[in-house]
Amino acid sequence: MPTRQKQTKKKRKSRRNGKPVKQKQLTPGQWFEKLVAVQARLRAANGCPWDREQTHQSLRTYLIEEAYEVLEALESGNDAKFAEEMGDLLLQIVFHSQIAREEGRFTLSEVIREIHDKMIRRQPHVFGKTRAKDSAEVLRNWEQIKAEERRSSDNTGASKAGEGVPKEVSLLDGVSRALPATLEGFQLTRKASRVGFDWEDADGVFEKLREETEELKKASRDQNQLKMEEELGDLLFAAVNLSRFFKIDPEIALKKANAKFSRRFRAMERLARKNGREFNDLPREQMETFWDAAKKTERKARLPEMSGARTKQ
Repeated sequence: MPTRQKQTKKKRKSRRNGKPVKQKQLTPGQWFEKLVAVQARLRAANGCPWDREQTHQSLRTYLIEEAYEVLEALESGNDAKFAEEMGDLLLQIVFHSQIAREEGRFTLSEVIREIHDKMIRRQPHVFGKTRAKDSAEVLRNWEQIKAEERRSSDNTGASKAGEGVPKEVSLLDGVSRALPATLEGFQLTRKASRVGFDWEDADGVFEKLREETEELKKASRDQNQLKMEEELGDLLFAAVNLSRFFKIDPEIALKKANAKFSRRFRAMERLARKNGREFNDLPREQMETFWDAAKKTERKARLPEMSGARTKQ
């Protein structure tokens, strides 16, 4: 969401105790039509100069940013913030669809119809006669239907290889190369696992991590930069695979680790200033001492929270 719109967020929504305040009783469809009308008005000839300047390319950053802000709001436990950020993400879909409509390429109705029809088509265990005994079978069926759809689509038109030549279809099709590397690896291995190409259990992945660590150490000793890069990639890929076994999103896990490091580093800087020093002037040993102190302080602060979580369980 651009700065101009960010500054007006608090004006757009009022909050009470972290809950969205009830507004005029309209249906979701009515509110959606009002939102579409607002965005069309902003893009009109006498609308907002900033909105009129935007393109699919210029909006890419905001689309990614809003998705991450939805995740952050979800983690916060603040329902009003969660609802607000999902609204901002929804606006991005409306915005892109409006641009496409103006260019005569597709409409928002087509966007909605596509996902509506896809949800029905790919879940015959609910909307058809097929039955699925568990979620694993649901996912396998989903991938199979998805692959059949791609095969059918590719066979109806010409491919880059030549007129009438069907494009080679893979079960890995659909994993976007534009994803962050951890998410791309997560989705690639998840798709492969759904057809049975997977480790027996997490122990196999732990062994792979040890193997890749040793190979990286060897490449490091040999000072082979290209090999080091390759082996580090293999090590990270194995770690992503492990996260999938534990049903943990690697991108979110790494984001949390980044945030934890940032908190502790800033705490060290504060400790240094309290002692009349600048952190970058400290010897390494003192830095380590402050790091340990920051960790202990953080853990003590989290004890009541963790105790409460255990009680709820």
